[in-house]
Amino acid sequence: MINMTAAPNFTVESAKAALNEILTALSAPENVKKISEAKENSGNEMLKMMQFVFPIVIQIQMDVIKNYGFSEGREGPLQFLQCIRTLEREDPEIGRLHNQIRAYFLPPVASSPSGEASL
Repeated sequence: MINMTAAPNFTVESAKAALNEILTALSAPENVKKISEAKENSGNEMLKMMQFVFPIVIQIQMDVIKNYGFSEGREGPLQFLQCIRTLEREDPEIGRLHNQIRAYFLPPVASSPSGEASL
Protein backbone atom coordinates (compact mmCIF):
# COMPACT_ATOMS: atom_id res chain seq x y z
CA MET A 1 0.00 0.00 0.00
CA ILE A 2 1.28 3.44 -0.94
CA ASN A 3 1.59 6.01 1.83
CA MET A 4 -0.79 8.85 0.95
CA THR A 5 0.63 11.03 3.73
CA ALA A 6 3.57 11.84 1.45
CA ALA A 7 1.56 14.79 0.13
CA PRO A 8 -1.11 15.47 2.76
CA ASN A 9 -2.32 18.66 1.09
CA PHE A 10 -2.82 16.96 -2.27
CA THR A 11 -6.43 17.78 -3.15
CA VAL A 12 -8.57 17.53 -6.27
CA GLU A 13 -7.51 21.09 -7.13
CA SER A 14 -3.80 20.40 -6.65
CA ALA A 15 -4.14 17.16 -8.64
CA LYS A 16 -5.65 19.08 -11.56
CA ALA A 17 -2.92 21.72 -11.27
CA ALA A 18 -0.17 19.07 -11.22
CA LEU A 19 -1.63 17.18 -14.18
CA ASN A 20 -2.01 20.39 -16.19
CA GLU A 21 1.56 21.36 -15.31
CA ILE A 22 2.79 17.94 -16.46
CA LEU A 23 0.89 18.32 -19.74
CA THR A 24 2.41 21.78 -20.21
CA ALA A 25 5.89 20.39 -19.54
CA LEU A 26 5.30 17.50 -21.96
CA SER A 27 4.37 19.99 -24.68
CA ALA A 28 7.48 22.15 -24.15
CA PRO A 29 9.52 22.18 -27.40
CA GLU A 30 12.58 20.42 -25.94
CA ASN A 31 10.41 17.65 -24.46
CA VAL A 32 8.34 17.28 -27.62
CA LYS A 33 11.60 16.71 -29.50
CA LYS A 34 12.87 14.09 -27.00
CA ILE A 35 9.54 12.26 -26.91
CA SER A 36 9.15 12.36 -30.70
CA GLU A 37 12.62 10.89 -31.20
CA ALA A 38 11.94 8.17 -28.63
CA LYS A 39 8.58 7.34 -30.25
CA GLU A 40 10.23 7.22 -33.67
CA ASN A 41 12.80 4.76 -32.33
CA SER A 42 10.04 2.68 -30.75
CA GLY A 43 7.80 2.37 -33.77
CA ASN A 44 4.45 1.25 -32.45
CA GLU A 45 5.84 -1.52 -30.24
CA MET A 46 4.57 -1.39 -26.67
CA LEU A 47 7.74 -2.87 -25.17
CA LYS A 48 9.94 -0.30 -26.90
CA MET A 49 7.55 2.52 -25.94
CA MET A 50 7.90 1.49 -22.30
CA GLN A 51 11.67 1.23 -22.70
CA PHE A 52 12.30 4.55 -24.47
CA VAL A 53 9.30 6.88 -24.07
CA PHE A 54 8.00 6.01 -20.59
CA PRO A 55 11.22 7.00 -18.75
CA ILE A 56 11.20 10.42 -20.43
CA VAL A 57 7.56 11.02 -19.47
CA ILE A 58 8.19 9.85 -15.89
CA GLN A 59 11.23 12.12 -15.55
CA ILE A 60 9.20 15.11 -16.73
CA GLN A 61 6.43 14.12 -14.32
CA MET A 62 8.93 13.79 -11.44
CA ASP A 63 10.23 17.30 -12.13
CA VAL A 64 6.68 18.62 -11.64
CA ILE A 65 5.36 16.50 -8.77
CA LYS A 66 8.27 17.31 -6.45
CA ASN A 67 6.69 20.80 -6.27
CA TYR A 68 3.56 19.14 -4.85
CA GLY A 69 5.29 17.36 -1.97
CA PHE A 70 6.15 14.05 -3.62
CA SER A 71 9.64 12.62 -3.23
CA GLU A 72 12.06 12.70 -6.14
CA GLY A 73 12.93 9.01 -5.85
CA ARG A 74 11.13 6.04 -7.29
CA GLU A 75 8.44 6.18 -4.63
CA GLY A 76 7.28 9.69 -5.57
CA PRO A 77 5.73 8.79 -8.93
CA LEU A 78 4.11 5.70 -7.37
CA GLN A 79 2.56 7.79 -4.59
CA PHE A 80 1.44 10.38 -7.14
CA LEU A 81 -0.19 7.68 -9.29
CA GLN A 82 -1.98 6.23 -6.27
CA CYS A 83 -3.30 9.67 -5.34
CA ILE A 84 -4.41 10.34 -8.92
CA ARG A 85 -6.18 6.99 -9.17
CA THR A 86 -8.01 7.70 -5.92
CA LEU A 87 -8.95 11.26 -6.90
CA GLU A 88 -10.07 10.37 -10.44
CA ARG A 89 -12.93 8.44 -8.85
CA GLU A 90 -14.12 11.73 -7.33
CA ASP A 91 -13.54 13.97 -10.34
CA PRO A 92 -13.77 12.86 -14.00
CA GLU A 93 -11.57 15.80 -15.08
CA ILE A 94 -8.63 14.21 -13.25
CA GLY A 95 -9.19 10.98 -15.18
CA ARG A 96 -9.35 12.89 -18.46
CA LEU A 97 -6.09 14.74 -17.75
CA HIS A 98 -4.39 11.53 -16.58
CA ASN A 99 -5.43 9.78 -19.81
CA GLN A 100 -3.86 12.61 -21.83
CA ILE A 101 -0.56 12.01 -20.05
CA ARG A 102 -0.75 8.24 -20.52
CA ALA A 103 -1.34 8.78 -24.24
CA TYR A 104 2.26 10.01 -24.47
CA PHE A 105 3.69 6.57 -23.71
CA LEU A 106 0.90 4.14 -24.55
CA PRO A 107 0.55 3.47 -28.26
CA PRO A 108 -2.91 3.88 -29.73
CA VAL A 109 -4.97 0.71 -29.50
CA ALA A 110 -6.37 -0.37 -32.83
CA SER A 111 -9.88 -1.72 -32.56
CA SER A 112 -10.66 -4.76 -34.64
CA PRO A 113 -13.25 -4.21 -37.36
CA SER A 114 -15.35 -7.13 -36.15
CA GLY A 115 -15.48 -5.69 -32.63
CA GLU A 116 -13.91 -8.80 -31.12
CA ALA A 117 -11.52 -8.35 -28.26
CA SER A 118 -8.10 -9.85 -28.84
CA LEU A 119 -5.50 -10.80 -26.29
